[in-house]
Amino acid sequence: MIRSLALSLGSFAMGLVVLRGIWQGEMAEDVATEAIGTLIVFMGIGGLAGAIADQLIRDGVEDLYRKRVKWFQEGVEKSALEEADDQDN
Repeated sequence: MIRSLALSLGSFAMGLVVLRGIWQGEMAEDVATEAIGTLIVFMGIGGLAGAIADQLIRDGVEDLYRKRVKWFQEGVEKSALEEADDQDN
């Protein structure tokens, strides 16, 4: 997720700089320099955002998993207690 978000954001920003350069009739060398710089900066921003999103998703999934396991264990314990009560009566 980190690499894909970084690549997507960087490529999008680079494309916008190239389109702006074409629209304004700038020299190709100037546009290429700005576009590469923009690509690098926005890839860094995308990588950071991707790392944060990845961590949040992992924490969320782990939390849901732990809750489900706890719910299951409580259900098994309750079932075992009910079974023991039924056998005692």
